[in-house]
Amino acid sequence: MREVVDSLVRAHERREPVEPFAGGTAEDAYRIQLELVRRWVEAGDVVRGHKVGLASAAMQRQMGVDQPDYGHLTASMFHLEHQPIPAGLFLQPRIEPEVAFVLGAPLRGPGVTVADAVRAVDFVLPALEIVDSRIRDWRISLFDTIADNASSGGVLLGSRPTALADVDLRLTGCTLHVNGTLAATGAGGAVLGSPVNALVWLANTVGPLGVTLEPGHVVLPGSMTRAFPVGPGDTVVATMAGLGSVTAVFAAEEDACC
Repeated sequence: MREVVDSLVRAHERREPVEPFAGGTAEDAYRIQLELVRRWVEAGDVVRGHKVGLASAAMQRQMGVDQPDYGHLTASMFHLEHQPIPAGLFLQPRIEPEVAFVLGAPLRGPGVTVADAVRAVDFVLPALEIVDSRIRDWRISLFDTIADNASSGGVLLGSRPTALADVDLRLTGCTLHVNGTLAATGAGGAVLGSPVNALVWLANTVGPLGVTLEPGHVVLPGSMTRAFPVGPGDTVVATMAGLGSVTAVFAAEEDACC
């Protein structure tokens, strides 16, 4: 386990991908992920939320897996919309549109119901997640992506909060434009039938591990569409019915930094 953690730490620090790992159980991979996050926190980062990955059939097909996973969101992963993001922060980034839950009360499983989850949500925001893999060429197994913090890279949040009672997330439509061209459309129902179901799944999955979803934390429940590659100079806009929009701007090559 230590060798895998060390290689992932180096991959993050040097921005150099590693070869796929030999594999193991999902439980082994989550232990590696927790140690990776522990090292980040020890170095000064802070956990600000969690993400559910591979929650839609489209993403599972794209990544060649058959179940969701989860990862941690740390403070260093959050970027401001419309502000240039240095492309050098990532190795092989892709972007996807999501609804972000912001919690107003703690959630801890097992036994969390949809009613519990709805009660705990303070508001929702449109979001873009930058997924990235430290595994060369995205040749990932479920073990690889879990160990690599669910292929997390970055998060952008829109700035218009909406009460959960004011929107039906199952029916919320989404358009994703990359450099002004429509790249994909989707809906909240693509995420385990409803993004709320993903929040319930997450609380009940991490609860037995001693993890509570804390007030103020951001939870990303999964993508409404497949993920799209992005690079220097790209602009991506996700627009969600009833929620507004969120824009990611990647710095041009000459402005990119490490």
